[in-house]
Amino acid sequence: MTVFVLVSGPFTGGWVWEETAGRLREAGAEPYPVTLTGMGERGGEGGPGTDLETHIEELVRLIDGTDATELVLVGHGYGLHPVFGAADRRPERIARIVALDTGLPRDGEAAARSVPDPETRARLERGTGTETGSGTGTGTGAGSAGHGGPVPPPTRGTWHRWGSTEGIAAEALERLERRAAPQPSGTLTQPLRLTGAADALPTTGVLCTANGSSVDLVQMLVESGPPQFRALADERIRFLELATGHWPMLSAPAELSGVLLRAAAGEGHRLTAPARDHENGHGHAPGHGHGHGHDREQPTHLLPFLMDVPEGPRERLGRVDLHLPAADGPGEPAGRPRPAVVFVHGGPVTPDQRPTPRDTPFFLGYGRYAASLGAVGVTLDHRLYGLGDYPRAADDLAEAVELVRADPRVDGDRVALWFFSTGGLLAADWLAAPPPWLRCVAASYPALAPLPGWGAVESRFRPVDAVGSADGPPIVLTRAGREHPAFAETVQEFLDAAARNGADVEVVDVPLGHHGFELVDPTEESRAAVERAMRSVLGHLRD
Repeated sequence: MTVFVLVSGPFTGGWVWEETAGRLREAGAEPYPVTLTGMGERGGEGGPGTDLETHIEELVRLIDGTDATELVLVGHGYGLHPVFGAADRRPERIARIVALDTGLPRDGEAAARSVPDPETRARLERGTGTETGSGTGTGTGAGSAGHGGPVPPPTRGTWHRWGSTEGIAAEALERLERRAAPQPSGTLTQPLRLTGAADALPTTGVLCTANGSSVDLVQMLVESGPPQFRALADERIRFLELATGHWPMLSAPAELSGVLLRAAAGEGHRLTAPARDHENGHGHAPGHGHGHGHDREQPTHLLPFLMDVPEGPRERLGRVDLHLPAADGPGEPAGRPRPAVVFVHGGPVTPDQRPTPRDTPFFLGYGRYAASLGAVGVTLDHRLYGLGDYPRAADDLAEAVELVRADPRVDGDRVALWFFSTGGLLAADWLAAPPPWLRCVAASYPALAPLPGWGAVESRFRPVDAVGSADGPPIVLTRAGREHPAFAETVQEFLDAAARNGADVEVVDVPLGHHGFELVDPTEESRAAVERAMRSVLGHLRD
């Protein structure tokens, strides 16, 4: 008999699983809906000492108290942290972990990192003195969460900030609001400590599509997203979808019970790692020309830049690097301050990612390429660690630009900003209120509106709404012909808005290019597109 240990997300207890548990029993399984200390009416108040370790120990005692041979741990939201902690201590007892509409945590991460709202995270940070960051959840709670106090549950009408409430009947939503309990803050701020003992356990991710997740979207992240997503293509990991919101135990309990049974049986979709040898339309695989050879196991962000650009002088100023042109280089009279191109990475990235974006072959290549053509190539590491961090990343970018403009080697009246991938959302501020010194905005395979499920991104970061709203600089947009649909839709929406508003947009098409084509498609077509885009940007800086 399969035994399911059901661990709920923040503010809720075992009661939230009642209907799902009933369906599992009818199917012959044995469910254990868990109410952890301080997380529901039967969980106790949960004093200041209640933390993640408290909840892990409770789950370990539950595991030790059952003789089940097929034990499946199910974690929803915060509940996945104690689930992984307990599995790490009793891996021999666990048949499978199920992550219900929740990203997989890593060693050293606090659950607060999956709270995307900057204000809530900041309150938790003040209570612990630590910085939190990454995450892909969709909301915020209400009230104060700092200095060790409990985090109050969302108020009426704000539950959707913690995840889509689509499909929840009015009665069930009222029950959620009525029975929710404050979350002990220590459960969110204490880092999860893992030894790696559970690394080999089979794991299933259940993606709630009405909350913005889908197999296709996660596959996109594996292929082109931050490097940590590549691990999701491991052979032990499977994915299943549910066509409902973030709270399927309330909106679709029957469907959820069926999906959990399928997960326990090992069913699901396996993701594929990026293929380095796909045919690119030029008769050879990427990396078999121009002096480059790709290691198929090499993470995408560490693949070599597609152009051989000589290394030049580079200066580091805090989070900013300046790639400096030769004094007698092309494009400018000797001794004259040079124009600057600021290259802006996407994300979210993890705070401990090494190398950081500016030290990857990609941005080293772009910075050096700009310098080889007579401009100052600028790269920076902004702090886009989570979807709620776009305001902080925008501040980092603005600070970097002012630092660059103040440098005597830079002509502060001739600056271009070049955005990549999800960094494209940061273009919104500059398009809405372009300063006179901004001579060009460039974007390569960008997201120009928040992607599906990115409700945590502030509405301010929508270039599709900002383009043409002011008399702005020319735009150079590089478009990948084999782009992910979610990105392509935002690009088309942007181009439609630009046409309506009379914005000056030059499109550089790469018909056979994928997202990140400079790394995964190092073809003559790709090189020609990079050269054309760069020369166009520099041309606007020299007009």
